[in-house]
Order: sequence, then structure tokens, then C-alpha cells
Amino acid sequence: MNPKGYKIVLVASDSESSEYQKSAWRQMLLACLPARFAKHLSDISSATEVAPDGQAMYVPHGLRIIESLLLRKFSSNDVKVCYTDQLDLFIGEDTKAVGIHAHNPLGITFATGVYSQMAGVNVEPVNALEFRRMIQHPALRKHKHHLKILVGGPGAWQIEKKNLVDEWFIDCLVDGEAEDVAVSLFEAAVRGESLPRRVVGRSPKLEDIPLIHHRSTFGVVEITRGCGRGCDFCSIALRTGRSLPLEQILTNVRTQVAEGADTIMLTTEDLFLYEQGPRFQTNVPALQKLFESVAGVPGVRNIMQSHATIAPIVANPDVIEQLSPVAVGKSHGRHEASTHPEKRFANLFIGLETGSVRLFKKHMKGKGYPFRPEQWRDVVLKGMETLNKNNWFPMCTWIIGLPEENDQDMKESLNMLSEMRHAKWCAIPTLFVPLNDTQVHKRGNSAAKLVELTDLQWEFFYTCWRYNLDFFHKSRSVHWSYNLGVPLYYYFIGRKLFGHRMKYPAFRLAHFPERLLRRKLYLDLSSPLPKIAYPRTNVDIPSHDMRPSIPKL
Repeated sequence: MNPKGYKIVLVASDSESSEYQKSAWRQMLLACLPARFAKHLSDISSATEVAPDGQAMYVPHGLRIIESLLLRKFSSNDVKVCYTDQLDLFIGEDTKAVGIHAHNPLGITFATGVYSQMAGVNVEPVNALEFRRMIQHPALRKHKHHLKILVGGPGAWQIEKKNLVDEWFIDCLVDGEAEDVAVSLFEAAVRGESLPRRVVGRSPKLEDIPLIHHRSTFGVVEITRGCGRGCDFCSIALRTGRSLPLEQILTNVRTQVAEGADTIMLTTEDLFLYEQGPRFQTNVPALQKLFESVAGVPGVRNIMQSHATIAPIVANPDVIEQLSPVAVGKSHGRHEASTHPEKRFANLFIGLETGSVRLFKKHMKGKGYPFRPEQWRDVVLKGMETLNKNNWFPMCTWIIGLPEENDQDMKESLNMLSEMRHAKWCAIPTLFVPLNDTQVHKRGNSAAKLVELTDLQWEFFYTCWRYNLDFFHKSRSVHWSYNLGVPLYYYFIGRKLFGHRMKYPAFRLAHFPERLLRRKLYLDLSSPLPKIAYPRTNVDIPSHDMRPSIPKL
């Protein structure tokens, strides 16, 4: 250890670095759960591992990219990576720059911002507490007069939105991809020069994305950048999808394994855009080779996938069958509903967002390509059937409160939700947030608020969680805890915060008999499930080109 500190220190919070139980789902909950309650939950933890020299064993992949970029200009003796509790080991008189990673620092994105508010408007989630503990660390305050603080990552915009840049003594906030700007900013910081208050990074050339030098949380390995489907609530959807070379991917896998990772997460905005053909055509042989090559690296025991869209599964269902031997066979997830000999199932994050054709056309028509917007319901149902048949149980997000959403839109979403009543999946309802650099943000659309949800929106929210509870937690003791706890929550907290509209939807989560709820709610879960007419994929794909028109940045 150098008692005078190191020139550049990179740091990430425990909650954004933890790979507790190898569950990205559990880590995501840390951005949702109120900090004061999380400590009482036995299956939630932000535990991390520290190397003998005090450095972090693993941190988010984005911080590893920054580390690799800096190691092109600085020696490994000058660049150190750590967690919050070890900052005082690395920051000292010689420290010139501290780079802080911000993935979801305040927990106010689509999938997380809603849940901490269930306990109160100003309740602080775990991520926010951990980030504040990091950014206000005594070592930073003590040495601030001779060092610069740079903050970047996918959630950096949250800090600017909440006007915390000055309060937290941040010298430079980096928003967007940083390959083209990171090194020059840190060099300027080391020289003691003033930095721009905010820098917007742009998509780099593929050859400018460096190999990582050390292990990432969950063994994350990027396989693509960008998307190109044009959803107006997502900035990444405006960037053309590009694939990293297979050898670069495999080199990064070997780096992860060499430092103790036995799980690899293939990270992408859309799995089916890897080495894509013309018009978003899925390259099945390339994907199969990718999965088999990663699985073939000695030391890889488990493989996880991040995000995908559902339309390619319907356009080419063979892709799921081809990937399943590796994706399911090397998954660590197990569920009794799986037909796999070891009860394994593959996971995938899929954005469904709405069941309304009108809203689909307005906000995300490229997500369904090559199908017509009017086919969205059929695409979702057929895609879910194909996934489930091959033991893929996806986590699917829905956005409540999209701009101009009305009761008829919600009824269409509820109808689709009803038709997937017996699917094997997790339905994650989220509230609309106009993220920076998106089309909806530029149009001035406001975020949806829990306190303003309608009866139908509350019903959708709680029906999703009723599905999840029934599928993932079948024990009577768990059900009874909800059956008793939910009514208590409503009468002591919920109705004071959000009013009476949440009452009957919440009681559905508590397993109140449907006969007592059917006059109060739109859906009747006790009614027979209608027969689903799945689309015939060999005739339902339009012959004409319906690719989305992607605005240029």
C-alpha cells in the first residue's frame, strides 16, 4: 500500500457490484427496496469480495472498461479499483482523480423507481443509500482540494436531474458511452486542469472498445452495442446495433474465468441482434456458435443472458431450440415447472411494455418488426409459448403510464395479461420515466406517478405480482404472509399514500376470492381462459418492409 494514495482511483458501490446468489434479479431489487427494510430480508444482500491488496474482486463492467482505457496511458501502479469501504486505503495526498460508477445511483429508472415509493415518497432505496455513502466518503472530503471527482455510467443523468452535482462536489458528470472521452478527461484531471461540468459521450467505433483486464460483476461480457429499433422511450434504441468480434468476446470470457468467475452473462440490448443480417434478421448459426464457444471455455459452469426482443423468436422459433442446450443446460436457475431433467430454466429480460396497439404504434412499432403493430398480441403470445416450451421463463417488463395512455389502452394490456395467466414467466410492472436523450424526454413528457394511477392501472400492477407470487412462491407460508400482510399494508400505509383505488387490486394479491372482487375489477381470474389463437409464422410475416424509421442523434 502507498500511504500517500494512488494517482487514479475507480470505485463502485457494493449494491451495484454484488453478485449475491448469482442473481441479477436480486441485485436489481437493491435499487427498489427501502434501505431501512432490506436488512430484514434474508435472501437480499449487497455482499462483495475484496482482494488481499484491498482492491475489488469484481465491479460493474462499465468500470472495467474505464480501467482498461486508463491502463493504455497509465501504469497499473497508478490506477486502482475498489469498493466504498476501502476508499481510505487508496485515496491520499498523491490522488488526482476519482472515477465513480453510477449505474442506477438513485433508483429512479423504469423498473426500480416505483417500488421504494410504496413505503413513502421520500423513502431511500438501498442503491441511493449506498451511492450517497460512497460519494460522501470522508476520504473524498478530506482530499477534495487536490483531486477531481468524475462520475459516469448509465444512471449519471439521475444526479443531474436531482440537482446533486454541486452538493456532492462532482467536477465532471459523463453521460453516455465514454470510450472517446474518458482518457482525455482523466489526463486533464491528473494535470489539475478544470473539467467541463457535463460531457456527453457518443457511440465509439468497435475497435475502440477495449479488452477488459479484470473480472466484472456476474462475469459480464458484452456481445453487442446499440439496438436500432427506435422505441421513443429508450436512448439506446436510437443507436444502430453492432456486434463485437467473437475472439474479443472469448478473450474477455477467459479473463473473467482466470479471476474466479464461473458464470458468464452475455450482455446486450437484444440477444437476437448479434451478428444480425439485413432487416434485423436473426443469425442463428452465429448465435449458436457464440453460445457453444463461450460454454467451451474451461471453467465456465453457468451462462446467463440479459435482454432481447420477442418478435425474432416468432419470426424464427428455431433460434430458441438451437440455443437451449447451452442456455438451459448451463443455467443456474431451477424451477419445478421446467421439463429439463435437472429442472433448469433459462432467463431473459424482455420488454413487452404495453398490450395496446395504439400505444405500440405511437411509441415502439420497431419492437415488433417484421410483424405489423396489429399483430403484437399474437406475437407476444406465440413468443411466450415458444420460450416456455423450451424451458425459457423470461422476465418481462410493462410500462404503466406511457404518454396519452387511457382506460381503453389499459384494458387491452389487461386482456393480454389475462391470456398469459398460465405462462411460465415473471411480469414486472414499471412506471413511465422520460429518460434523458429519448424522444419522449425531448417532447417534455412527464413521469407517471403512483399517486395518480387509475383503478385499471392499479389492477394491472397488482395482477402482475399475483402471477409472480403464484408461479415463483407456491408455499402456503409465503402465501399466508401476503394474505395477511397486504390488507394490513393497505389499511395502515397504502390508502394514506395512494388512496382507495389500490384497495381491490391489492386484495387480489392477497388472494381474496375472485367472486368478491369481480364487481370491483376489470378481470375475473376465476373465468375460463379463452382459447388462444396463435399466429402462423410462415404466413403472418408481412412481405413488405416495415422497418422503423430511426431518428439520427
